[in-house]
Amino acid sequence: MSLSETRPTSPGGQANLSGSFVQLLLRGLLAGLLAGLLAGAVAFVVGEPHIDSAIAIEEAAAEATDHDHGAAAGVEAHSHGDDAEVSRTGQKAGLFLATSLAGLALGALYAAVLHFARRYTDLPGWKLALTGAGAAWLAIDAVPFFKYPANPPAVGDPDTINERTLWWFAAVVLGLVAIAVAVAVAKTLANQDLHTVRIVGPLIAFLVVVGLGYLVMPTIDEVSDDFPASLLWQFRVASFTVQVTLWAALGFIFALLTERAARVRAVA
Repeated sequence: MSLSETRPTSPGGQANLSGSFVQLLLRGLLAGLLAGLLAGAVAFVVGEPHIDSAIAIEEAAAEATDHDHGAAAGVEAHSHGDDAEVSRTGQKAGLFLATSLAGLALGALYAAVLHFARRYTDLPGWKLALTGAGAAWLAIDAVPFFKYPANPPAVGDPDTINERTLWWFAAVVLGLVAIAVAVAVAKTLANQDLHTVRIVGPLIAFLVVVGLGYLVMPTIDEVSDDFPASLLWQFRVASFTVQVTLWAALGFIFALLTERAARVRAVA
């Protein structure tokens, strides 16, 4: 398919997601940027207060350690906090930059995947955009989150960060594999007369793959018994909300831009 082709067709001959690869890429970048800014706003409102609370707990624990182990440990701990490369004010200011860059990157990847996927489906462009965003959220965020949920700054052993990061990436791969298996099952059952079979089959396949993966991967729990359970729960809910916001906004904005482009093309 050439870059200049503007009306790709599905195997059934029906027009689906229209536009060249470059047009889809620009659409994905714009949608990703807007989604990233929105996710940043949500993170600032619902996430940052919980991070501040977790940091306060961490600092209180450090002060208690200073008191128990003498002035030398106290000087080291306080100098670590004072000499931090980026202050909390700087981190909050950079939050929107970080989420915008993440949105741009995800938007570009999302558009590239849709460009490939539109060759194999009869779904209209807006439905493909929403379905793709939902599948991406399941694979990249939901599957890793329910196995290795996000933890606030005061939780976690710095010595295990590499191990935890590798297992998180493994969970992302698991999610992608589960989505691929579900899509393959859906195609296999596409000619079934029973709608329930066509719906339940891919869902069961997805859950089976994820469940087996969860059993194989180790459980990592570094939350201390004295860490407030309510704060941990609130932080994880906030983190989950930010990711849902990012992918939902990306999908809906891309779908809106797709419908708008289709109308402009139809009028022209």
